Amino acid sequence: MLAPEDQGPSWLRDYGYTNFGNIEADLQAMEEFAKRLRSDLEKNYVPHLSSVTDAMLTRLPDPAGTFPELVAFMTDHQAAQDTTQTNVYNFANGTNRFATAAQQLSKEYEGSDAFSRARVTDVQKAFDAAESPEGSHDA
Repeated sequence: MLAPEDQGPSWLRDYGYTNFGNIEADLQAMEEFAKRLRSDLEKNYVPHLSSVTDAMLTRLPDPAGTFPELVAFMTDHQAAQDTTQTNVYNFANGTNRFATAAQQLSKEYEGSDAFSRARVTDVQKAFDAAESPEGSHDA
């Protein structure tokens, strides 16, 4: 057991132990959130995706090896392009998976009362299903 000074504030000490594994979910808000998130992704992100992807995949010519500072800069520049491309790709797909999971949870608990108790494992299962190839809808 931790010493009292290492236990954190008293009001937070039992957090997660008495109701561990349960969250309250407003299903209508979750469904609305999923719709708006997917709509925003399709309206404001996907149309620009190809131009950003094309720019990030453009390889610049190799600099002369006699200019080491330029070679170092170009190496870092290429790494930044690769990281940006990865982030652009992951944002689109991750956001879509998040919306799919929210929509799936909303439908699963549709017959319950307005504020349902969903187990954290149910949320994890929804994200896992949205991440699987048959549940993924790449943007």
